[in-house]
Amino acid sequence: MTIFQKILDRQIPARSVAEDEHCLAFHDVNPQAPVHVLVIPKVAVRSLAEATDAGMLGQVMLMAARVARELGIEDSGYRVVLNTNGNAGQTVFHLHAHVLGGRVMTWPPG
Repeated sequence: MTIFQKILDRQIPARSVAEDEHCLAFHDVNPQAPVHVLVIPKVAVRSLAEATDAGMLGQVMLMAARVARELGIEDSGYRVVLNTNGNAGQTVFHLHAHVLGGRVMTWPPG
């Protein structure tokens, strides 16, 4: 069981930002920007590479946009990142989107 599943099961607390029947959004414990929120689906999917449900992926993206709007970074701009597998930096193997904002983002990222 991943730490994200434990958060969904309320075994581990998280600073929640938004929740609906499909997704949970919460602040990252190791933020990489002034705003750094994780959006996770409530169904266990290991990574984007293993996702088969376009509707679930859409719900994650819609929640990411909602988080940006509610946290006041929609107009200034934000980044949504899905790391997939080890070489991309995925460390928790439960699909999740990072919503990052509140500062100027550079490209390419580090």
